[in-house]
Amino acid sequence: MLRRIELEVLATVDRGDTISELATKLDHSESYLSRAVGDLAEKGLIYTERDGRRKRVVPSDARAVELYQDLVRQHSHIDFPDLLTGKALEVLYYLDQPRTVSEIANRSNNYRNTVNRVLKRFRNRGLVGTAHGHYEFNADFDRLHEFSRELAHHLHRQRLEAVAPKGTILWEDCDEFLAQTETEIDAEAFHETGLARFAAFDIQFLLTSHRYYVYSEGLDAVSPADLCCHTLLIDDGSRHRSYCLLLLSYVDVDEENLREQAAKYGFEDEIDALLRYLETHGEVDDERLPEWDKFQELAADYEVPLPP
Repeated sequence: MLRRIELEVLATVDRGDTISELATKLDHSESYLSRAVGDLAEKGLIYTERDGRRKRVVPSDARAVELYQDLVRQHSHIDFPDLLTGKALEVLYYLDQPRTVSEIANRSNNYRNTVNRVLKRFRNRGLVGTAHGHYEFNADFDRLHEFSRELAHHLHRQRLEAVAPKGTILWEDCDEFLAQTETEIDAEAFHETGLARFAAFDIQFLLTSHRYYVYSEGLDAVSPADLCCHTLLIDDGSRHRSYCLLLLSYVDVDEENLREQAAKYGFEDEIDALLRYLETHGEVDDERLPEWDKFQELAADYEVPLPP
């Protein structure tokens, strides 16, 4: 999320420091500090003020900055910029409760060896401990998880506001988020989803003024499995569940991938119910799913053939 130099600046900067003063504190060149300050300002974590010929650096009021600087002040013997480089903040993001290495690796999409290395560093410094194979924070160091979450949320808000100032984040994790907007987004890493995306699979709906986008740098296109989960994130009521049923009936969706996506978004039970509904022709006790004859009518309206 942040480079070491950026973490060093955030850990060190006091209100009103100049670039020259920061360079002296951190033993870096002014040109190197200037680039780091520019990157942090672009992320909304600091801002600069002109004072005559000098430029003063001021921490922003972002919650992530406050949390981080509090940790640095209270634990000045710990080199947080060194500890939090690389994949560390990604790993800490998912340590919201006691978790195994495998659980964190799956959630963060990192290799187990990577997660092991990060957690070993933190364990060696006494920041985390283990019990029955599960890692958890010691003392008040769970604020590192809070910092990671707040930082990710802040950076997501910055990305969204840059392209849709009135957009709303509906769901997020460390490096992805789902947003609702009133305007079209045509920007790198933003992929349209929601009911508008159904058209790519030959299912056309009347659309509202709301548009939906998932931000992900690792996604090439929104797959049917992604779309099904996004639709439930937007609205998990009966109407949207019926739309998911249409999609699952019409498109050959890889069930294993669908269940993996469901686990990612916390919809394991909902997706399982949808699949069982189609397999049993509606023999599922769930009031948010339609009667089979009603679903047959809906499928006919949208010219979606149902499996025999």
